[in-house]
Amino acid sequence: MKEVIERWQARVRQAASAGTPLRIQGGGSKDFYGGSCAGESFDTRELSGVVSYEPTELVVTVHGGTPLVELENVLAGQGQMLAFEPPHFGPGATVGGAVATGLSGPRRLAAGAVRDFVLGVRIIDGRGDLLSFGGQVMKNVAGYDVSRLVCGSLGTLGPIVDVSLKVLPRPALEASLRFAMNEAEAVEALNRWGGQPLPISASAWHGGVLMVRLSGAPAAVASAVTRLGGETVPDPEATSFWISVREQQHAFFADSTENGGVLWRLAVPTAAPWLGLDGDQLIEWGGGLRWLRTAASAERVRERAIALGGHATRFRGGEASVPAFQPLSPALMQIQRQLKQAFDPAGIFNPGRLYNGF
Repeated sequence: MKEVIERWQARVRQAASAGTPLRIQGGGSKDFYGGSCAGESFDTRELSGVVSYEPTELVVTVHGGTPLVELENVLAGQGQMLAFEPPHFGPGATVGGAVATGLSGPRRLAAGAVRDFVLGVRIIDGRGDLLSFGGQVMKNVAGYDVSRLVCGSLGTLGPIVDVSLKVLPRPALEASLRFAMNEAEAVEALNRWGGQPLPISASAWHGGVLMVRLSGAPAAVASAVTRLGGETVPDPEATSFWISVREQQHAFFADSTENGGVLWRLAVPTAAPWLGLDGDQLIEWGGGLRWLRTAASAERVRERAIALGGHATRFRGGEASVPAFQPLSPALMQIQRQLKQAFDPAGIFNPGRLYNGF
């Protein structure tokens, strides 16, 4: 592995000297996300495998090019999991890609986001230097938590050599409930339940149906089932449903891509009211994540998201000329530029993937 890292460093130095853009990617399952991918291919899958795993310490360190399914299988063998439930979006998904995109699945509201589970990371910066941030224990941060900057950076700060992640035990029991509710009823119920000691680990509303997943100790799950009521959804139907939401195989998402529609991802306060935009919606994370398929303009969607106290991302489809991510204020954009300059002074890593101009 040392030889691979040294070869990567030499290639980065050569690219920086020549001003050659590098397209950092793993399995390519999330190439659609963000700006267009450009530059010479830099395949991270060459560096793959589990570096260390301490089940009793709830910590695993893996190379960035490790297939996500491989890591999940290793953890499952010890009754553990990646609690942020990262989407794959394809069989080639890698751990580095999951961290670099910063995307979390249905369990995010209950367990936390990707960045909450990153303990340490090693990357190669734009000078070809191997940088190490964080570590392999829960309490290792003094000052700025630089390792978490990599989450959601889309490879613009450098390729991930390896990453240390906190893992959690798999729930002893899970149960899913189905309710017939309109959008307003569902949002109100989710916010009301969110203030109660209930083991809700996921929720999804679409087309007048609210699905809720409960996870935890058998007694706690059984008590919550009795308390909430609704219709119990048996396995494997329940498991299949949550996978379809995580992997965007649910009919709502299929319609978004197959019919050429634009899929928007709106992050808003959980109690935010109806969006007031034409189109179809799927609501996750207790009301905090609104997926919207609409023909409305980007300006209209983003204006509404801001009015509700959130922001909007063009997730799939639409014109490439429309920025995927919500435009930043001048002050925040300056911080982003300074970070890019510090890690990648020649601007060779995934240019334009995160924001235009760098």
